[in-house]
Amino acid sequence: MISLFSYQLSYTELSLVLIVAICTGMSKTGVHGAGMLAVPLLANVFGGQLSSGIMLPMLVMADVMGVWYYHRHASWVHLRILFPWAALGVVLGTVVGKYIDDGLFRIIMAIIILISVVVMLWLERGHKKDVPHQKSFAIATGILGGFTSMVGNLAGTVMAVYLLSMRLPKNGFIGTTAWFFLVVNWFKVPFHVFSWHTITLNTFLFDLMTLPFIILGAYLGIIIVKKLSEKTYRWFIIIMTIIAAIFMLF
Repeated sequence: MISLFSYQLSYTELSLVLIVAICTGMSKTGVHGAGMLAVPLLANVFGGQLSSGIMLPMLVMADVMGVWYYHRHASWVHLRILFPWAALGVVLGTVVGKYIDDGLFRIIMAIIILISVVVMLWLERGHKKDVPHQKSFAIATGILGGFTSMVGNLAGTVMAVYLLSMRLPKNGFIGTTAWFFLVVNWFKVPFHVFSWHTITLNTFLFDLMTLPFIILGAYLGIIIVKKLSEKTYRWFIIIMTIIAAIFMLF
């Protein structure tokens, strides 16, 4: 066992945390789905709600890298609609999350992940044109995105469905997603600190230790987006995410 800032971890658990950091960095520079894989891996180490607080500082650090690289490509027309409704979703997620125990929290996270995988598979089968375009869909996306982001840092697929339906180009998609999560994740921090008490000084120091691996993941993400087939990697992430979600349920 290794003691790090009040956390007692086995070497296997520490390895999973570092893999999570790499996946988090990759998810912010265009490798969609890597972040969803990271969530159940971290939950299997720390439990549901606590893992949500531990992951948030990692996400905040990774968001800065994503915005730094893709900030010029964001679609602010869409972001201005999403932000206020996402804030409402975060508040709703904070209230709901205070009244569920860790076991139920893990089940909710697993269900969200599995539903997200189903949606990803549905989109893979050529149904992107079937996604609605009305403003009410943007409002619903904002609320659901904020809620799922607060409950389990799992809003990636929610945002992917909406932004894909807007027909944004690849860099526009990545840049808009990067700005959305930078703002929403910073907005979530006070709720984790003062309401859920899942972010402490020890949490921050522990997450700071993972920064080199987040940077490595961000760099790998840039390379993958440029060089490799995104479709092949996306299928790999879908399969690994299903396995991780099943482990979380049991």
